[in-house]
Amino acid sequence: MTEKVVHAIQDEYPDDFSHCYGCGRLNDEGYHLRTGWDGKQTVTVYSPRPEHTAIPGFVYGGLIASLIDCHGTGSASLALHRKNGHEPGDGVEPPRFVTASLEVKFVKPTPKEVPLKAIGTVEEVHPKKFKVHTEVFAGDECCAKGEVVAAVMPATFAQK
Repeated sequence: MTEKVVHAIQDEYPDDFSHCYGCGRLNDEGYHLRTGWDGKQTVTVYSPRPEHTAIPGFVYGGLIASLIDCHGTGSASLALHRKNGHEPGDGVEPPRFVTASLEVKFVKPTPKEVPLKAIGTVEEVHPKKFKVHTEVFAGDECCAKGEVVAAVMPATFAQK
């Protein structure tokens, strides 16, 4: 399984849409989550920082929710980009998604000193909506599961 994402979809987002706290490469304070393909599944790898503590030794649940959220929208972007005949790094701007719904189920406490890996399976539910089923692992342990319904970002979100 992938331990580092080499070709992340977030690297391809235009600057105007790269400020998300979770996955925005231009947000100096953010997580800088990066999502790519690993076979037919998507993957995001992240190492929690000291400030992501819930209680000593365990990760704050909000980080897990953000990981599932941004992994979901990034996975949807990857899927539609591939459906359109493209891959990250081919010079074609990918579609951008927003979260229509987010569901997070915490399976067990997430240890803090272990890199987290979100693994997603993408399901197209509409030409402009994708459902992404995600499991978050700390090592070999599944700590959380989630589902994101991601919708193609409306043109009205574009900055003028």
